[in-house]
Amino acid sequence: MTTAPATYWERLWHDGRRYRRVTGAETTLLARYLGPGRGRPALDIGSGDGALARHLHHQLGYRTTGVDCAPTAVALAAAEDVETVEDESGPAWRLMDFTSDDLGKLPEPAYAAVTCRLVYRWVDDKPAFLDRVRHVLAPGGILWVVTELAERREDTDPLKKLGITAADVELLTAGWSVVRNADLDLLRCYALRL
Repeated sequence: MTTAPATYWERLWHDGRRYRRVTGAETTLLARYLGPGRGRPALDIGSGDGALARHLHHQLGYRTTGVDCAPTAVALAAAEDVETVEDESGPAWRLMDFTSDDLGKLPEPAYAAVTCRLVYRWVDDKPAFLDRVRHVLAPGGILWVVTELAERREDTDPLKKLGITAADVELLTAGWSVVRNADLDLLRCYALRL
């Protein structure tokens, strides 16, 4: 990516770009692999409009923080969090570039679950990103990654670049105590336990 991530993503969100919605099949997989939150902290990296963070918070019971580097995305996520009821707050929203900002600014020192939906492909320095994730995951915590796989598209498909390669998959899945995955059409979901 030649443009700074915050500049690139802010322009897209500001211009009205929206991304693939979280589906029922995906929420079923989340419940199966992450389980009930029971008030434990969760971090959604690249939270965009906040749909996944809201699901983690309101449906699965995690105490969720959503972070995104685009101010428009963070504002949209906060504005769309209409499921709060009296005596119950919604997810916390933070303007943050997880790949470069100070992790000490996160509201929790460690998270039971870290999610990264349709973001991993765009990370330039994947080893450094994974090190930062491991730094904020609690012992036994789970990294949930949803990403497209390049191999699922024909070589002539211009959208093939939206997927990660076999080498990216190998890097992503190395060094975890448990690796599970499940498929959703062009997407694959990974549940990686520390």
